[in-house]
Amino acid sequence: MLYVVGGMGVVVWRGASKGEWVEMYLAGGDLKKSLKWGGIAGGILFVLDLVNTVIYYSKGAPPMVDMLGILVNMNFLFLFPILVLAEEFLWRGLMLSSMVEKGFNPHLSVFVTALCYVLNHYAVAPVGMYERGLMAMMAFPIGILGGYIVLKSKNVWGSVLVHMITMFSMVLDIFVIPNVVPSLFHL
Repeated sequence: MLYVVGGMGVVVWRGASKGEWVEMYLAGGDLKKSLKWGGIAGGILFVLDLVNTVIYYSKGAPPMVDMLGILVNMNFLFLFPILVLAEEFLWRGLMLSSMVEKGFNPHLSVFVTALCYVLNHYAVAPVGMYERGLMAMMAFPIGILGGYIVLKSKNVWGSVLVHMITMFSMVLDIFVIPNVVPSLFHL
């Protein structure tokens, strides 16, 4: 929770006190291009995730029990949109824009911010290491695709869209697919 509040706090503080909304790619840039590519990339990741999850469960792999407990028992499902905004504003908005502004190689900047985003899933996710690994595997393509969308459009909202779509697929992975897979494979 501190990670989400802290990430949002730093970004909002910089935007409000220093007027850096455009510099952090939260305003300006090419919003239409950003959302177009965010929808395309998010759709591709959505399909890949669902196919991968069906295969995962069809082989008898365990569900994400810890994540299910957090989302249902602790009623944190409603926080997903806030989490997405905090992560995208921090990693693709603040960090990526700062690296590019400081003159770092843009490709290296995308890779480094994506890698840090992946490692972050091992550090802050309040679940077991196995589930952290599953989340980290999905975080890497989100970070790379989102990073390039932001880099090319100078607007973070396409990356937010990619992330929202993949979070929706994760909800399906946890709540819907485990109930559907046995009937698909007559298990």
